[in-house]
Amino acid sequence: MASKSPTIVDIHTHIYPPKYVELLKSRTTVPYIRQLPGQTVPHLIILPQETIGRPIGDEFSSIARKVEFMDKHNISISVLSLANPWLDFLPASEAEAAAKEINDDIDAMCKLYPGRLYCLGTLPVSAGAKACVREVKRLRELQQIRGIVMGTTAMGRGLDDEAMEQVWGAIQEEGWTVFLHPHYGLPGGVYGERAGEYGHVLPLALGFPMETTIAIARMFLSGVFDKFPKLQLLLAHSGGTLPFLAGRLESCILHDKQLKEAGKLHQGRRTVWEILKTNVLLDAVIYSSVGLRAAVEAGGVDRLLFGTDHPFFPPVGEKAEEEKWLSVTLNSKAVADLFGEDQEKSQAVLGRNAMRWLKLD
Repeated sequence: MASKSPTIVDIHTHIYPPKYVELLKSRTTVPYIRQLPGQTVPHLIILPQETIGRPIGDEFSSIARKVEFMDKHNISISVLSLANPWLDFLPASEAEAAAKEINDDIDAMCKLYPGRLYCLGTLPVSAGAKACVREVKRLRELQQIRGIVMGTTAMGRGLDDEAMEQVWGAIQEEGWTVFLHPHYGLPGGVYGERAGEYGHVLPLALGFPMETTIAIARMFLSGVFDKFPKLQLLLAHSGGTLPFLAGRLESCILHDKQLKEAGKLHQGRRTVWEILKTNVLLDAVIYSSVGLRAAVEAGGVDRLLFGTDHPFFPPVGEKAEEEKWLSVTLNSKAVADLFGEDQEKSQAVLGRNAMRWLKLD
């Protein structure tokens, strides 16, 4: 008797709903979508230093194309999220209405494929804490929403901003998981004078992970997880460099005189390691068993969730349309290489953990 195929859940997969695409096409400053002479498809410009951007075909906005990708790679369920830059760029007066419209839009798209598609909501961060709290609570009205996606700048001053406490409180009360995703990376100057010769490699491979690491470290230092002990954050790209640097971060905290004098090294303080095992989830978008092993050792097998980062990182070969995406095959291979014949752990990472943490039907 043939064994049943494992349930594979992709929790790191993006889509730009049609209303969001319309919004970006209407803009003339970053972020925006434009089509230059000679280009066959429009290009998305989302970073201030970009000049050409990246092609954005219908795979970025078509729900049918998303499902085609899933079928091709044997993905059972996808949890869709808006990709950066989310709604951070909108004027305060427009943000709340836009968040409602776009969240309703992505929820409706997921309803077209019941049982296969779920989604994460986006908050009107530029409109302030009260508007965010209203949307956090309103998301309960939408059937396919299973959490919230957020960038590292939050309402503009970072995740450790005291004004965010209202938002964290509402998120904890509603029981949402927050998918934390980078956007700006590091300042362009850190990559050197020849960075332009290397495409997007340096900011994507190094800048994005460091942005996530710094953002979550600030949350540790400010005591966010002490104030909101049930808060659950899912970190993109296996937490950046956090699993590897957690020990160094904890050591630096313990040796910091300023923190000691401020009373932040009090008895009973929760360590970075404790928070990793109780408040932090990591996606498995790290492309090798080496990085995946660090993620498992930092947080545990039960806190690791599979993802692909689709539709970013498409094949670049001459027969790209026919090829399997490395963003899927490398992450799948990393799971297989790490766990070997231990199907229990493999299937937990590939799907069961997501089913439990995100309360998928």
